Amino acid sequence: MARPVDVPALVEGVRAGQRAAVSRAITLVESSRPDHRLAARELLTELAHASPAGRAESAGRAESAGRAESRLAVRVGISGVPGVGKSTFIEGLGGRLTAAGHRVGVLAVDPSSVRTGGSVLGDKTRMATLSADRRAFIRPSPSAGTLGGVARATVQAMLVLEAAGYDVVLVETVGVGQSEVTVAGMVDTFLFLTLARTGDQLQGIKKGILEIADVIAINKADDRGGHSHGEAEARAAARELAGALRLVHGRGEWAPPVVTCSGLEGHGVDDVWQRVLGHREHLGADGLAAKRASQQLEFTWALVRDELDQRLRRSPGVAAIRDEVRAAVLSGELPAPMAADRILAAYDSD
Repeated sequence: MARPVDVPALVEGVRAGQRAAVSRAITLVESSRPDHRLAARELLTELAHASPAGRAESAGRAESAGRAESRLAVRVGISGVPGVGKSTFIEGLGGRLTAAGHRVGVLAVDPSSVRTGGSVLGDKTRMATLSADRRAFIRPSPSAGTLGGVARATVQAMLVLEAAGYDVVLVETVGVGQSEVTVAGMVDTFLFLTLARTGDQLQGIKKGILEIADVIAINKADDRGGHSHGEAEARAAARELAGALRLVHGRGEWAPPVVTCSGLEGHGVDDVWQRVLGHREHLGADGLAAKRASQQLEFTWALVRDELDQRLRRSPGVAAIRDEVRAAVLSGELPAPMAADRILAAYDSD
């Protein structure tokens, strides 16, 4: 029989910033076992009471809340086209931040884990220097079964890191499409990395990405690979992208800055970070609080959907008819709407 989780000891270890306790806590919130999910909820509730935002809420004073907002961890989502050099950029940025006294957590949302049943992300090996930094913590994405499950685990892992004193959390999305929207919905600022030397840059960037990006950085603005005009190409691409963004964003809105950088050589990385902080300043304490509150409400419903999915999978009634319904749908005897109704009726009968 599995030993029950000692939640109070885990809470104490996380609050003390013990790396082993942080690892165990994140493993707990990633788990889909029913007993682990209950323990994870208890853990996160206890950790929330110790957070700056939680203390401000208890105090119930605007002044206290304002001070708490300034102490909230900086949550940044990072995405980019394939081959853009996200790992190199994150390692360069993370090293600068830890050298400046920050504690940096790196999490990943990897849609490929949904298909393969496990994370294929190699960031802990690709970011060897940052992995060895005692002020940094890198965690590949979990095998959570669905993108919703991965997102649930990532949001909760982020809360664990913040409770452990990590004041900057970088959430990397590996892949394209829905995962980027998912990550944008759990962070304060969404940073999109792209390249200059991809032919027509705008062809490779969906309009939807331009709508959710808060800062855009053109990486590899350097002379690698024999390109003697790498930086000039990057600046030209930045101007082109900035023009496209003016068509997407209306007057009075935050206009996402487009900057150039080289994660490999370190050029412009500090500037990218300053743009991220600029976006945070633009939001202000009230805007940041409102954004996080909205994200919490959306996350609440995401947790409900995820829990209902788990209960559906564990349902004895559904298990009893699953194979029969599957065969009938595959043979064409049973239309999908009727099959869905049968499954839901079996679940309701439980």
